[in-house]
Amino acid sequence: MPSQPSDRHRPLTYTRARALRRPLTPAESVPWKHLRGRRLGGFKFRRQQPIGPYIADFFCAAASVVVELDGETHLGREPKDAARDEYLRSAGCRVLRFWNTAVFDELDAVIEAIWASCAGKA
Repeated sequence: MPSQPSDRHRPLTYTRARALRRPLTPAESVPWKHLRGRRLGGFKFRRQQPIGPYIADFFCAAASVVVELDGETHLGREPKDAARDEYLRSAGCRVLRFWNTAVFDELDAVIEAIWASCAGKA
C-alpha cells in the first residue's frame, strides 16, 4: 500500500487556501485589520492557513491559536464544525469560534478574546 502524503504536502489543500486568501469576506476583513502585521501584541497571524485537511481562517503559530469566523453557511453544520475543532485540538491548537455578527457588533470583545488566548490568559 503506498504511503499517504503528509498533511503539509497536500497540493489541493494548499491551492484552495491560496485561492481563499484573495477575496476576504467582509467579516474576515474587520479582524484582519487588527491581526495583520503583528498588530495584536506582536503575534503573527496567517490567513487561510492549511492545518491537516482543514483551512483555518486565521492562525497564530507561536500561540497555536486558530480563529474561525462562522456565518450563515455554518448553520446546520455543527457536527462537521465539532469534528474540525476536535482535529485542530488534537493537533495542539486552541480553537476560537466567533459568529460574523459578533465581529461586526462586538469587535472589541472578539479582539480581546483572541489576544487573551494568544497571551495564555484564556
